[in-house]
Amino acid sequence: MSIKLGNNDSLGSRLVVAFIASMLGVTVGAQTVERPKLVVGIVVEGLQEEYIDLLRRHFSDGGFNRLITNGVVIANADYGTAVDPAAATAMIFTGAAPARNGIPAAEVFDRNTLRPADVLNDPAVLGNFTDITVSPRALAVTTIADEARIAGSGVTYAYAIAPDPTQAVIMAGHAGNSAIWLNDRNANWASSSFYAETPTEIGLRNRMHPLRSRMDTMQWTPLLPADRYLLLPDHLTHYPFRYVYRPGTDTEKIAMLKNSPAVNAEVTSMAISHLDNLKLGTHEGGSDILSLAYTVEPFAYSKNTDNRYELQDAYYRLDANLAQLFNSIDTKVGLNNTLIFLAATPPPSTSRRDDERWNLPFGEFSTRKAMSLLNMYLMAMYGNGDWVTGYHRGDFYLNHKLIKDRNKNLTEVRREVASFLQRMSGVSSAFTIDDILGGEVGTNGDAEKRNTDVATAGDVRIAVTPGWKITDDFNNRPERPNQVVRAASATAPVFIMAPDVDPRRIDTPVDIRVVAPTVTRLMRIRSPNAASLPPLKLTR
Repeated sequence: MSIKLGNNDSLGSRLVVAFIASMLGVTVGAQTVERPKLVVGIVVEGLQEEYIDLLRRHFSDGGFNRLITNGVVIANADYGTAVDPAAATAMIFTGAAPARNGIPAAEVFDRNTLRPADVLNDPAVLGNFTDITVSPRALAVTTIADEARIAGSGVTYAYAIAPDPTQAVIMAGHAGNSAIWLNDRNANWASSSFYAETPTEIGLRNRMHPLRSRMDTMQWTPLLPADRYLLLPDHLTHYPFRYVYRPGTDTEKIAMLKNSPAVNAEVTSMAISHLDNLKLGTHEGGSDILSLAYTVEPFAYSKNTDNRYELQDAYYRLDANLAQLFNSIDTKVGLNNTLIFLAATPPPSTSRRDDERWNLPFGEFSTRKAMSLLNMYLMAMYGNGDWVTGYHRGDFYLNHKLIKDRNKNLTEVRREVASFLQRMSGVSSAFTIDDILGGEVGTNGDAEKRNTDVATAGDVRIAVTPGWKITDDFNNRPERPNQVVRAASATAPVFIMAPDVDPRRIDTPVDIRVVAPTVTRLMRIRSPNAASLPPLKLTR
């Protein structure tokens, strides 16, 4: 059958075409639903929106300003309580709190060894270019990367790059192709044998361009002229900072580097190599994922107690790193084919102690002394014995076996311990695990409950008074110099940029657990299996 249409019969043409299309079962004007070819997930440790607002006019167009102009800005993503970067990363990528995802912190207390241990420690695997043995087996739920790999039936790829092994493994999830990080002992790029793939780029970099051999010639000085650094005392801008990575042992030098902008440059370089060599964003059948971790945590090794100069420079340098990364993505994949989400972790709960000349309140909380006093008190109450077995991150662990053998009520002993610790110098509050699980810890009880992993939590949790220094001499833990407790916000900004997302700003607090279901909705795949909150609707 042929149909002849007149040149001027435009209305008739459209009606006939529509009729024929309907007869053939085709919807005229329907748009093809496409997934992004590439998803880039970025976690930035300690990023604060007020610094982005302060410095934005000096940022390039291609970094933070690109995210702000073209994406959604969630100004206050709420983590509920203060959490470390490992727990925060798990909440971002799983859409679940520690009580469900199994990751309360990078380190947890091992009741068998009575020592802190890596939360992801797994003796059943081997390390590649490292003696650290980690795997995601302790991560109890699925992640964004897991769901993307499942949706792609294994033909898409998921890689994670971070300075820290715990963050790298969490971002890669259970089904990722590989997770790589910088070894704390020799600055090699390293990975875990849990993952089937070890990119050849790791071995090549470690042999041909090792970070360790470059560290002695690296230095950190201001990136921009002094007048680009805002609201600083004159004496700071008159004497620009300069840091080198030469003093001390290799471990000390690497720790210093990983707390500086230099580590962000290394992560960016490795990320661009992954884009080049692994052809991410070019595989059919789903979305490839590249997950990265950066840091702008305050520099703990600054020469002055006032480290605002260094902190602003870290933001300027991170903005340049992001611009470099985004430009590379645009060239290789196209930003119009890419979903990017950047989530900050809450600011650290410690800060550099201010100069003594300001006469600010100060004290030192010794974990060994607290343990000793507590044990003596319990012996006076219940008889001789080692009633307290450990301390970790504010939690005191009691000897459950001894309590049972002496026919004591565990709940009552916990209450006695909390009451005693509450009266100790430097302790601002103390709660039993029973109070926490019952949501009875003040106005933030629900958040404290969901951010507590029962399997690894202690019996009594304390908060140390702001301005006090915690000396963990019971565990002989190394500490950064002159760090004191500081009350920290549990919120941080999140940015989401995708081709079909309308730019906007959301100032009302948003639960951080919505990020994962929101990202997977934009990817058009199912949410991680413990993500119970509904996604934000961001598409046009």
